[in-house]
Amino acid sequence: MQANTTRGFLWSDIETRTLLNIWGEQDIQTALDGNFRNSFVYRDVSRRLGAMGFERTPEQCRVRIKSLKRQYLLAKEGNLRNNGQYHKICKFYDIMERILSNRPALDPQELIDGGAGAEEAGDGLEEDGEDAQDGYPESTGECPYPAETEVKLEYPAVPIPIPVKVTVGNNNISAKPTNSSQVAGTLPARTPKRPRKRRSNFPMEKLMEQFLEQSAQAEDNFYRVEEQRLQAEDRRREAEHARELHMLQMLAQMFSGRPSSSSSAQSKPSPPVRPPVISSTPPSHRTRSPSGHLKHPACQTDHFSQPLSTDPQGLGSRSGAVCDEKIKDGAAFQRYYSLGSSSHKGMDDDIGSLVKSIVPPLTSKKHKGQDGRIGIIGGCKDYTGAPYFAAISALKVGGDLSHVFCTKDAATVIKSYSPELIVHPVLDSPNAVEEIETWLPRLHGLVVGPGLGRDDFLLKTAKEVIERSKARDIPIVIDADGLWLISQQPSVIHGYQKAILTPNFMEFTRLFEALHHEPMNGSDHRRSVMQLSGAMGNLTLVLKGEQDLISDGNKVYSCSVEGSGRRCGGQGDLLSGSMGVMAHWAHAASTAGLIRGMNPSVVAAFGACSLTRQCNNQAFQRHGRSTTTSDMIQEIGPAFRKLFES
Repeated sequence: MQANTTRGFLWSDIETRTLLNIWGEQDIQTALDGNFRNSFVYRDVSRRLGAMGFERTPEQCRVRIKSLKRQYLLAKEGNLRNNGQYHKICKFYDIMERILSNRPALDPQELIDGGAGAEEAGDGLEEDGEDAQDGYPESTGECPYPAETEVKLEYPAVPIPIPVKVTVGNNNISAKPTNSSQVAGTLPARTPKRPRKRRSNFPMEKLMEQFLEQSAQAEDNFYRVEEQRLQAEDRRREAEHARELHMLQMLAQMFSGRPSSSSSAQSKPSPPVRPPVISSTPPSHRTRSPSGHLKHPACQTDHFSQPLSTDPQGLGSRSGAVCDEKIKDGAAFQRYYSLGSSSHKGMDDDIGSLVKSIVPPLTSKKHKGQDGRIGIIGGCKDYTGAPYFAAISALKVGGDLSHVFCTKDAATVIKSYSPELIVHPVLDSPNAVEEIETWLPRLHGLVVGPGLGRDDFLLKTAKEVIERSKARDIPIVIDADGLWLISQQPSVIHGYQKAILTPNFMEFTRLFEALHHEPMNGSDHRRSVMQLSGAMGNLTLVLKGEQDLISDGNKVYSCSVEGSGRRCGGQGDLLSGSMGVMAHWAHAASTAGLIRGMNPSVVAAFGACSLTRQCNNQAFQRHGRSTTTSDMIQEIGPAFRKLFES
């Protein structure tokens, strides 16, 4: 079935009769005869037709009425001349006769003198050549007149009988009927054509002013509704967080095993324990159950399938009653996540304040590049997204410049991702090391591995760049294929204190077995992380997982900021890029004396892990299962403010 943008699909008989019944209603006819704009009237007709189950636009209703009216006029003119034989060309003649015969008529001479070319106020039917030939096939399926049939319709300001010129074959018949109740006697002479006049009720300036006013009002309404939606969403989240906190408190009271009211009145109330996120307890003090949950050696009963909270500063003063005290204080019900918008409140105060202290303030006295110039070593033909994610994350966290050293066939693709990156297509050139080394004095940090690939020449180039960066004492973050290089040649980075390795579980297993030449004990990840860090010369190691475990060979820190169950490619690149910037900040703060008693690389690693997990959580709240790394990058700014600038 064919459709036209103006007429729509062909009208069925039932739909046409419904339209005529609506159009013939008294209020519609009164509105057409009054001062209302016809577009408003046909809008009402369309709405009523839609209520009857027929979907038509106001323009389609107007065109259909005009077509039916033309058929009626042709049939009426033919009936006057041929004793009703032309009644057949108008299927809805009786309905049209009933409707139009009740409308007020005007003397034909008034039609001529009163402005036949004026805009029609009765039914808004203007003449157009396309609609003049529509009436016949829609109702009868065939055209009873030859193709040269001409119809000229001109309407005054009030409805009157309309002069019609009908040409049938070679016979010219001119008719100008009077009222519908009068019988035509002699036909008057044909009235001369008068040019149509279009009179605009509203000047263009007024229409434009109304349009701009309505647009501004619509925009204000949109922003008001959006603000109300955001406020409602904030209230919903706050209520949800309050319910979760209340549930945890109730669970703590249920399982705390508190004594009776008389005995509890004699004992001092213990201060509330906030579940810490960072745990610096050595692995010897804690073990892991087969399910992977941590247990204290003095209390092997896992009352709740979450890790037990420990107090490193109180271990020396407490004896075997540590577990009982923990349970009484309700700390056994620590969750792996922090409570929504207050996720940073679950951080350990000490290391959390250290991460905040390394963030450089934004002042107008600084120059470009002072807050970090980071280099990314990686990017080949098969992997162009990883170096982009790492480089753009470094900029989003607060670095000033991001350099990407990639192969020639990857450079154009990476440049097309963002104009904010400085891309050097030198990684596969014969003198790649020398060309990269000229940039090393300008860099504050280096990230090796995102999108590097395992080509022997590229790995050899990366190895030489790492060696020369170590000579310049540049902080280095190694991830992805850079970890493959380290697993093959651990001596490349062994003992370098400004290096941070960020393996996932598979990469960590490969590194562990390469250095220890034995399978890793999968039941105690904390012990394995500390062992591998010690075997690598006490460099900082980050094992990514449900909880990110960070160790410098002396202690194990756990970052449990709430993330999500969504795991998509590129999240590790966001982590390594942000860690490259924070490593520069941390070592600069350590040199300035702002960090004491804590490894700067550990502080940087914890800050980057917290930020990545918070970005993942916020992006997941917005996008759910469809969350991608690009969505997480958009959350870096809000997550950074929430964690480190609040």
